[in-house]
Amino acid sequence: MSMRSVSEAEFQAGIRPEGVTLVDFGAEWCPPCKVLLPRLKELDAELEGAVPMLKVDVDESPALAEAFGVMSMPTVIVFKDGQPVEKLVGLQPKTAYRNVLARHMPEAAARP
Repeated sequence: MSMRSVSEAEFQAGIRPEGVTLVDFGAEWCPPCKVLLPRLKELDAELEGAVPMLKVDVDESPALAEAFGVMSMPTVIVFKDGQPVEKLVGLQPKTAYRNVLARHMPEAAARP
């Protein structure tokens, strides 16, 4: 899986300057965050790792959570060309994450 945990220091380097990056803001103790992880793993497998996926623990990186307006967990933010373009707050079905990625990466829509 291409999802990797990043700290505040590693965050900016993990965001693609060109293309799409998905960032999951959550916490170890958050039950919906634990449910989200397998959904993102499945999506990553379906997309064959085409979208880098970063995981930010808001307890370890509160400044990042504040900078991106994360008020609830999980919050998934999709970045395109280094800028946040969409935010999904709360646990969503896998199709919601797929649809957001497809809007910003037409090649993702073509995959099964």
